[in-house]
Amino acid sequence: MIQTAVPEIFEDDSTSVIEIRTENLQALRELGPPDLVHLVKQPIKSTSKQVGVYHHVTGTDASSSASLAAYINTLVYSPHDKTNKVTSGLYCCYNAFSRLDMRVQVQIPGTVESYCVNERGDKLEASEEHWLETYLCSVLRAYSYADDGSGDTIKKIVGVRRFNPITNTEAEHKFLDAAERLFFAGWQLGSDPEIQVPNLVSNHLTTGLLNYIRTTGRYASGINLFEKLRTRDPEISSLLARVYIMGDEEVKAVQLLRDAIHQMPMDYPLLDCQAEYCLSKGRSDLALDIAKRSVISAPSEFATWARLAEVYISLEQWDMALLTLNSCPMFTYQDKDSPRMPEPARVSLPLAPEAMCDEIDDSNSVGEELVHPNLRRLSAANYKGTFQKAYSLLTEVTKRIGWDHLLKIRSQVFVMEEEYRHERQAVVQQEIHSRSASTTALRSPGLTDGRPSTAGSVFTNSDTPPTSAALGDDVSKPQHTVTHAPAMETPDPQPPATDPQHLQYTQFQHKRLCERWLDNLFMVLYEDLRIYTIWRTEAQQYKSQQLAYKKSADEWEILGELADRLHRPDDAAEAWEACLNMRFSPKGMRGILSAYERYGDVRGELGALIRLIAWQYKWYSEFSPSLVHVIRKLIEEEGAVKTRSIIQATSLPQHILDLTHQYAGLCAAFRSSGSEA
Repeated sequence: MIQTAVPEIFEDDSTSVIEIRTENLQALRELGPPDLVHLVKQPIKSTSKQVGVYHHVTGTDASSSASLAAYINTLVYSPHDKTNKVTSGLYCCYNAFSRLDMRVQVQIPGTVESYCVNERGDKLEASEEHWLETYLCSVLRAYSYADDGSGDTIKKIVGVRRFNPITNTEAEHKFLDAAERLFFAGWQLGSDPEIQVPNLVSNHLTTGLLNYIRTTGRYASGINLFEKLRTRDPEISSLLARVYIMGDEEVKAVQLLRDAIHQMPMDYPLLDCQAEYCLSKGRSDLALDIAKRSVISAPSEFATWARLAEVYISLEQWDMALLTLNSCPMFTYQDKDSPRMPEPARVSLPLAPEAMCDEIDDSNSVGEELVHPNLRRLSAANYKGTFQKAYSLLTEVTKRIGWDHLLKIRSQVFVMEEEYRHERQAVVQQEIHSRSASTTALRSPGLTDGRPSTAGSVFTNSDTPPTSAALGDDVSKPQHTVTHAPAMETPDPQPPATDPQHLQYTQFQHKRLCERWLDNLFMVLYEDLRIYTIWRTEAQQYKSQQLAYKKSADEWEILGELADRLHRPDDAAEAWEACLNMRFSPKGMRGILSAYERYGDVRGELGALIRLIAWQYKWYSEFSPSLVHVIRKLIEEEGAVKTRSIIQATSLPQHILDLTHQYAGLCAAFRSSGSEA
């Protein structure tokens, strides 16, 4: 096995990173940060001065103190540091179940001591149950903190070594056994940011399990696990059905969903799985009622509303899609737990010889100084969690019907500021001239505090808007709507409130108020479309005049992301390619890889994959589930012999090709389809 180099972050003499980690334990919310490895070094020829260095790790075997001590022992002899020796090491690994930091102290040469530290900093004895929990958390963190190939996650935290926690079927058995034993405590770990309340089937443990099964293609192992767990709780049927669908056993999945929903008719994970399956088969008509029932079952969950919006988009009911999107409960994005380390004295990031290659050198990146301010200000790139998903749905509508028709439908379903102001002024004037007890005491349906009520069911269809249009060159700026503070709404209609100002707004009683966050999304979308339109217009003009259209590499990266957000994959690929012609970019290469996947270009796909894997190794990552999944699918479709032959025929150094062969070796270890041929 080719190993990555070891990054070294030098501790400032005035601050102990171990003490900082202990202080931060109280602030951890979910799976915890990557493991911390702290070493004490001293010069070989002197014992007077010692220095502390550290790095972070994911994916090591954390099932016992011995396995963590073994990792520290691998660091004793460093090929990059011939003048210092390691005198002691401390490995810190967070147990998110018991909220303890498991620690192994190694004296070199000498003793090994293991213990755990609680949130108050108290030192406790570690039990076997603690190590079981720690091992499972370690595997889940390895998947959660893995990079998707774009480099975004790698660049977020400096000096993290990423290992594959499960490299063979024996390790898989160990992982699934631990998951089975701790499954019903999984809700304690928290959940993805789109989930409001973690539950039995929506939490970091189930997300990690499904991610593992999808990455490795070990569907039979997943089915076996969930079938055993389902005998203890029928709610797990939704997870089993998802694995059946992943494993191409759709008949079993449909039968299971039918039986389980008959038993639990208002279980929203089951309903959501069924609605998603119907959507995937092009039966949006069947998905509609299921998605509505799912919303009624879990009105405070974002995922149910988002699924209903997807169904309406598929049915081309654009007004209902906007109304449903407006009803989505939005959650403040909570990022993963990350290490909060003090400013280091210095950082050493050595490169392993096996990862060195001029073609993947991105060290000459010039930063942001060459990025136009308009591109730098595009805020949609920063959306995460529910806001990212909602924006994706809004851009999907825009792609399908065009910006002008989107604005038209928006004005049909939401109260616009200008019409509200005009109507309010007219009614006030009317009231001044006519004040009769018989009229001023009348209720005005659908009004609250002189404004239209947000009450009402989104399941009642309104006038059918235009259903198709193309994005025009003239991108008009949207008017403001009348908005109110974000609030979670249920699909149950509420009785209209009395209008305290006795105003009657007949013009827009059927309309809704737009949530502030959605109104802001329209403004952000306008800016995205404006920059996109300028880019495509300028590019066409330069092309017609046979002139080179020049941008910096960073600007091409941003334009690629912009086109990708707007569901313009061909334009995104053009921008990624332009970026890569100037310098290597993992984000650009990941975008090109996706383009090759769409086109079915096997050689191009493998070429991009080889470079991404090598770049990952360069920055201490031996494991990316996303890239493992890509090569597994290629081997499944093309066969292992053909895939290996194409890799070997690529004009890159052999040590670079060997890194990709290691990824392919995982498929053989798991006996993936196509790996035997």
